[in-house]
Amino acid sequence: VVFDPDTSAGPASCEAALVAAGCGLAAVDAVVDGSAKSVFAMVRPPGHHAEPQRVMGFCLFNNIAIAAHHALDSLGMNRVAIVDFDVHHGNGTQAAFYTDPRVLYLSTHQHPYYPGTGSALELGADKGVGSTLNIPLRSGHSDAEYNAIYSALVPRILEQFQPELILVSAGLDLMEDDPLAGMGVSTNGVLNIARSLVGCAERLCNGRIVFMLEGGYDLDSLTDGVGACLNAMGQTGLGDEPLADFMESQLGDAKHHLAHYRPFFLL
Repeated sequence: VVFDPDTSAGPASCEAALVAAGCGLAAVDAVVDGSAKSVFAMVRPPGHHAEPQRVMGFCLFNNIAIAAHHALDSLGMNRVAIVDFDVHHGNGTQAAFYTDPRVLYLSTHQHPYYPGTGSALELGADKGVGSTLNIPLRSGHSDAEYNAIYSALVPRILEQFQPELILVSAGLDLMEDDPLAGMGVSTNGVLNIARSLVGCAERLCNGRIVFMLEGGYDLDSLTDGVGACLNAMGQTGLGDEPLADFMESQLGDAKHHLAHYRPFFLL
């Protein structure tokens, strides 16, 4: 079945997508009940483009949105943060929580680019205003800008939101050799992003963090990127490291959008 030019399904696709979504539920259960401190769910198909009534962008079910709903509605959590560093904006995840103040959706992504959403002006609606933060970046951003964003800006936002669980849409198509994007993040850059997020989880929510694989279409880069995330997850004491100095000049395109975030967060 062909749903759109990017998304099709074969006889086993539904079962694979159900297993991927189920892995997200199991991962959340594990970090909440303490049987695991952190989890990396190496699942396919990815999920963050899937909307409630629409498959899209290789995605059939929105794995991370389903996991967040499970944490909130089945496990009784009150605040869940979703950080999405896939090079494409997670339109489906944003849509799932656009009016829900219990979920902070924070995305760094190449813009303008597929799927066309993810402007810094998209901040949520109704009770959810301020709980969606998009950080659109032009192509070509590399380790320096991503490191500044994830070591200084993102932790300050997460600390003010105070999540009980951090979920990460780990899209490794932001890496420099990926054929479907134009960013230049190295393996070490991914390691720094993951270390920062693991440190945030240690400081804010007893280490509870789940990484879920999203994009990534160069197999060597994908291997290296997953390895970098696992490396970060295996390190200890990251929550004790001081936050990087907040220097707007180092944030790349993100510095142009700070005015949109400041009504909701002290930056």
